[in-house]
Amino acid sequence: MGVRNIGLAVAGLVILASHAPALAQTPPSASERNAYQGLHSAAARGDVSEIRTQLANGAGPNPRDGAGRTPLHVAAFASHYDAVRALVAGGGDINALENDRYDVITIAAVKNDVRMVKLAIELGGNPKAITSRYDGTALIAAAHLGHEAVVQALIEAGAPLDHVNNLGWTALMEAVVLGDGGARHQATARALVAAGAKKTIADRNGVTPLQHALRRHYDAMAAIVK
Repeated sequence: MGVRNIGLAVAGLVILASHAPALAQTPPSASERNAYQGLHSAAARGDVSEIRTQLANGAGPNPRDGAGRTPLHVAAFASHYDAVRALVAGGGDINALENDRYDVITIAAVKNDVRMVKLAIELGGNPKAITSRYDGTALIAAAHLGHEAVVQALIEAGAPLDHVNNLGWTALMEAVVLGDGGARHQATARALVAAGAKKTIADRNGVTPLQHALRRHYDAMAAIVK
């Protein structure tokens, strides 16, 4: 493959992956929320009392809506922390994946909801889980978006630093390739490097994070990853 074709291939992957969270993560729409019944309805409203009542009356804790979302996914999208606690206490699966293979932790990571990330981990969520249609992790999703507080929380929880998704990128690579080179992505890259993320893992074309940073004239980012 020539240099021009490599560049076009990389550009295509960047365009695809830059839209990944928006394309893949689908919160319940207003019409879906209005149509919900049972635990899904209570989770969407954050009604802890109703959640507990339904569970005590024998409701199954992990029903699915048309997109494969459990009540826990719905509560996570809405940042209903107490509802998440009540659902897990009643048998809800904190590690369940919806149809696009997102779990509560990755949903919260994309939302930059560090409180939900930490809560899900506290309740048994797996920060090492492979999630999304990109075979990624919550850490990669957070690094992509420059959510440095979420990145730090996931690092502290033992998330895999050097997992390579099916685009051929690690969390550090995504912070460079899909970031804007600004303060948030710099802080993300700095946290990853400080935790021991490998700076030399290249993409499928053999281009390293440093080389990508230099090509984009992200001088501060290049200083972090060199």
